Amino acid sequence: MSSPQLLQDVSSARLTWLRFKRHRLALASGIFLVVIYLTAGFCEFFAVYEPNSRNPRAIYAPPQQVHFIDPVEGFQLRPFVYGYHLTINPDTWVREYTEDHSQKFPLQFFAPGEAYQFWNLFGASRHFVTVPDTGYLHLFGTDKLGRDIFSRVLYGARISLSLGLLGVALTIVLGVLIGGLAGYLGGMVDNVIQRTIEVLQSIPTLPLWMALSAALPPHWSPLGVYFGIIVILSFIQWTGLARVVRGRFLALREEDFVVAARLLGAGRLRIIFRHLLPSFMSHIITTATLAIPGMILAETALSFLGVGLRAPIVSWGVLLQQAQNFQVIILTPWLLIPGVFVVLVVIAFNLLGDGMRDAADPYGGSNSA
Repeated sequence: MSSPQLLQDVSSARLTWLRFKRHRLALASGIFLVVIYLTAGFCEFFAVYEPNSRNPRAIYAPPQQVHFIDPVEGFQLRPFVYGYHLTINPDTWVREYTEDHSQKFPLQFFAPGEAYQFWNLFGASRHFVTVPDTGYLHLFGTDKLGRDIFSRVLYGARISLSLGLLGVALTIVLGVLIGGLAGYLGGMVDNVIQRTIEVLQSIPTLPLWMALSAALPPHWSPLGVYFGIIVILSFIQWTGLARVVRGRFLALREEDFVVAARLLGAGRLRIIFRHLLPSFMSHIITTATLAIPGMILAETALSFLGVGLRAPIVSWGVLLQQAQNFQVIILTPWLLIPGVFVVLVVIAFNLLGDGMRDAADPYGGSNSA
């Protein structure tokens, strides 16, 4: 194979992918994020129960352990869980649960269980894992109303993760458009946009988010509040990307290919989106990847403080509202499990962003982690 043909076959995207695969942590993080996004997208199938289904026999119940060995019957090929045995501590009046070996619930995979509406499109009842109708399964325990935390974490993942994606998408549109106009036009337009960015960046982020979230009308539907939070978070996040895009446009607007497009009569928006943006699209993608965890953390913080998403919406921030009392944390530490997922997703996005940045710019850092 000749050298020109070899260079043609091995494109820039292919070289970037080969460098990215060498970053093992970033590759593993990408696989983890794909799995968790697929799980969130099909949460009705992977969850055991609907998010608001209650089990009055298990209030503040701890996670059930999956067993393969029964003290009487020995090793079992089919995994199972034991039921709860509830006692009330006479001194503290605290609910205390132990395993009831007289109740054994085998796990059933791809079997019918509680009915649900998949994306409100059609009804179904088959779950990835469930137990017989007479039993119950709470892998992450239950909350104060007896709702299964495992199922609620999966439903909350759909809201929190999709909010991060939609928020960053809106941030990219605003940042690229406003920053591109500032860098390409310059002059008075650039001065006005830069002063506006400086004012927005000088305001403390969390109080501003709280004020804007509190201004949302209380009569709005859960869907309206969801999109309102997306707009509020994007209203602040676009400023950093806009400055980056402005700097790149200032450096590229006098290049030969831009001047040629201008002389051929191309409009400003066409030059921005067809000629300038593709030259550093990899940087924008990397910036977006690193911005998604910020969106997820912002939603979690607002919902945790009670000024973000509100019930009946189920998000990771809403689930963490139950963990505001330190006594609840001491007695029922499994209520912090949604926070563990927030930490894992944020770390995965940061590692993925680092790997993508190193792959796109091999001279900017190490890509062999």
